[in-house]
Amino acid sequence: MENNAARFIQLIEEHKAMLFKICRIYQDDEADRDDLMQEMILQLWLAFDSFQGKSKFSTWMYRVALNTAIMFFKKQKRRPDSEQLPDNLDHLEAEVTDTEKDEQLTLFYKAIQQLNKVEKALIFLYMEDQPYEDIALNLGISEINVRVRLNRTKNKLKEIVKSMNYEYR
Repeated sequence: MENNAARFIQLIEEHKAMLFKICRIYQDDEADRDDLMQEMILQLWLAFDSFQGKSKFSTWMYRVALNTAIMFFKKQKRRPDSEQLPDNLDHLEAEVTDTEKDEQLTLFYKAIQQLNKVEKALIFLYMEDQPYEDIALNLGISEINVRVRLNRTKNKLKEIVKSMNYEYR
């Protein structure tokens, strides 16, 4: 068991960037991203014994983490916001650096929030430099379909970002 736990921790450490990206794509709020990260790691640990090594660990991990993120997102949408912060706590918002790169990244992730779950998965896998063959395998669609959907999703993202830039000016 101890060896299994050490192996799990090592694999999670090697692929943690993937988990952070999934959290960033599916959650805007930092506290929600932290909650999602905990949930993904828990689900990965609970399912770790089922990993048979028939695929790369990163592929298996992506599927478990993505399914967890989607379920987390669905549960969150059903949950009503019952607690409101008092008005006098507005000054506690996190400081945001004014660098152009941070602003662009924030805008990009907000645009991704407007995509559907398949489009989010396509963009995520594309950002991870996954070959089209692996993307097709992960999503259960043909390589040609991956290329077409990815092209459409990129164009959709460009339009969303363009409209968001227009709104902020």
